[in-house]
Amino acid sequence: MEIYLEKAAVRQIRTSIEEAIEEGDYETLREDLIEAFTDDDIEEIERRIDSGDFFDFITDILDEWSGEDASELFELIEQQLTDVGIDLKFALDDDEEDEEDDLDADDLDDELDFDDPDGDL
Repeated sequence: MEIYLEKAAVRQIRTSIEEAIEEGDYETLREDLIEAFTDDDIEEIERRIDSGDFFDFITDILDEWSGEDASELFELIEQQLTDVGIDLKFALDDDEEDEEDDLDADDLDDELDFDDPDGDL
């Protein structure tokens, strides 16, 4: 099974992570993480996890997280869901999409390199 988190949800989680790191308060982060998933997603996750409670599932992940790095938290969430047979996909931020587009354009430029003896191209 796959679950997709929308761009807006990922952006909100990143903002909440930054605030949690600065303030040391994880309650808003926990709420934003829970709100990022649809009711159907939560029901499916609860069917697959041992505790059967999504709130406890998120709490356990936050307890395991070092509280220092957003990437680490996303990796923990992804790993915990993978362990119960759910593949989590994150929508890319616009900036990340632009970077990928730039990389693709650079790759294309490299592939199209050819000799121009006159230097006209």
